[in-house]
Amino acid sequence: MRAQSSATARTAKAVTPPHAPTAARSSGPGTRPRSGTPLALLGVFCFSLTFPSTVWGLESFGPWSLVAVRGVLAAAVAAVFLLAQRVPLPERRHWAGLAVVGGGVVIGFPLLTTLALGTSSTAHAAVVVGLLPLTTATLAALRTGHRPSRVFWAAAVAGAAVVAAFTWQQSGGALSAGDVYLFGALLVCAAGYTEGGRLAALMPGWQVVGWALVLCLPVTVAGSVVALSLEPVHWSPHGAVGLAWVAAGSTFLGLYVWYRGMAGIGVARASQLQLAQPLMTLVWSFWLLGEELTWAAPLAATGVLVCIAVTQRARG
Repeated sequence: MRAQSSATARTAKAVTPPHAPTAARSSGPGTRPRSGTPLALLGVFCFSLTFPSTVWGLESFGPWSLVAVRGVLAAAVAAVFLLAQRVPLPERRHWAGLAVVGGGVVIGFPLLTTLALGTSSTAHAAVVVGLLPLTTATLAALRTGHRPSRVFWAAAVAGAAVVAAFTWQQSGGALSAGDVYLFGALLVCAAGYTEGGRLAALMPGWQVVGWALVLCLPVTVAGSVVALSLEPVHWSPHGAVGLAWVAAGSTFLGLYVWYRGMAGIGVARASQLQLAQPLMTLVWSFWLLGEELTWAAPLAATGVLVCIAVTQRARG
């Protein structure tokens, strides 16, 4: 009997695949924890160009047209990938989460921030991104039950404070009419990031983005038809480049690598990498839009990098 039990144990061990998922390795399909940070950082880089590209896009399109056409083009790219890979439809239990992702990051955040950029500078709009990491980490803790350490929360709050103070100083301390749009964008985007990060642990990140875009396609197509009939289009090189980037770069590529990164290192930890996004956006705004960059930028950058380092090393 003892020999039989020993043989059974050896057999079970032999047939267990070496790549079988375990609690320590369950970081999402095809995403290793070590690769999660570079992927999330690449997503932050893509997102940092969103506001300057949106300003360029507004040279040719109205705000509603820009957001709607952006969604249609990004969905077309996603559909090509989904069809080429013959990806089956997601399980019914995932559709509600995909709707949250679509409503938050495909429609809600782009629309609200585009409307805000009609009256606010990119420096002022960066307040949203500066507070987004902390908001995302908070919603992720409530949604998933994961509780980061006190050191993590202290560093996250400190990083948000540094970014908020810097962007507030950049905007002269004045509130604009777009602030209601900006804070609304903060909430819907954090919800979309949280739900997308959860789904990216269950399916490849690009499929999360792809299906969210396809799910929103009826809304974006209808919105494009109506908006283009009401808002005249004035083609320009800046407008074309801006539209191309917010569609292919920010909406598809950025979200694709971002959700893969979150699946690897967790929603809360990945979200803190976005503390660097406002400062990167200000650099792009200086180079691409000619906005001023003050001496406070390197000081804020140093403080943010310290906070990011602490959140990445803090125990979960």
